[in-house]
Amino acid sequence: MEKLGLNEIRQRFRDFYISKDHYAGKSASLIPRNDKSLLLINSGMAPLKNYFAGVETPPAKRMTTCQKCIRTGDIDNVGITARHGTFFEMLGNFSFGDYFKRQSLEWGLEFMTEWLHMPFEKIWATVYENDDEAVEIWKDLGMPAERIVRLGKDDNFWEIGLGPCGPCSELYFDRGEEYGCGSPDCKPGCDCDRYLEFWNHVFTQFSKEEDGSYSNLANPNIDTGMGLERMACIMQGVDSIFDIDTIRHILNGVVAKSGVEYKDGQVPTDVSMRIITDHLRSMTFMIGDGIMPSNEGRGYVLRRIIRRAARHGRLLGIDGQFLAKLSETVINESKDGYPELDEKKEFIFKVLTEEE
Repeated sequence: MEKLGLNEIRQRFRDFYISKDHYAGKSASLIPRNDKSLLLINSGMAPLKNYFAGVETPPAKRMTTCQKCIRTGDIDNVGITARHGTFFEMLGNFSFGDYFKRQSLEWGLEFMTEWLHMPFEKIWATVYENDDEAVEIWKDLGMPAERIVRLGKDDNFWEIGLGPCGPCSELYFDRGEEYGCGSPDCKPGCDCDRYLEFWNHVFTQFSKEEDGSYSNLANPNIDTGMGLERMACIMQGVDSIFDIDTIRHILNGVVAKSGVEYKDGQVPTDVSMRIITDHLRSMTFMIGDGIMPSNEGRGYVLRRIIRRAARHGRLLGIDGQFLAKLSETVINESKDGYPELDEKKEFIFKVLTEEE
């Protein structure tokens, strides 16, 4: 398996789906457009909801994007765990009434094994317990029956309230017995760290009605989401998002600024470094999209993140302002995928300097 950088994985995903006649859309702004239900964009499909609902016409029936996302629900876990972050990137391919299950899974397997050179024997699939069609497709594609796991509605059926919904198939990477719980029944769905979920293929084929029933959609859709940072962990053979190439470069800047050694991620100073590293990514992208610190709404989310990072800087013994300077590393590491960050660099520095 190749050891690929985060930026290279993003580009390969984009190139692969362009080769399959997908329109490559830019990441939408973190500020939702025509969607009052969200404070910030929090998933790859969130900016595309009107396309799935038929309210707007997509630029093409096949699309691929890499979407910048913010989620703060687990903010208290950031820095403590290996994989929680407030900012992340979500790779996705989407079909609006064009291809469906077989094509989505077939192309997914092709990308994993031929473009990323992931070992096929390490890949597992989960499917919704009643989705016999997905099981048969995986078998036709060569997936052994023992690596296809049926799970219930909580795990493998995507729905949010009423409207479009459907079963899904999630892809897992087997990290090896040394990460497992030792149980002979250990497989995806187990609470141990052996199997890492990295790509979800959602088959939006039903509509949930007010009476609780499900009707068939006239034009089934495909919505997939692959966490870029999580895939980078797999491709680079590391256990934590903070050890991925681009994110580690940001963390190294925090180490240099504080003069404190980064150890194994478990001591308090390591947690502070991780929090600053993650929050630097969030604040840089948020300001780049025009979000300003304030005392309400998304502006308050930004203000909270900035102040939290500044506080942890003080805990590390950093004197004076430091966030604007360290945000430059975020921009340099991300400008290949998001050139607008480099274009707005001085503005980002100005806002961070004034707020800090």
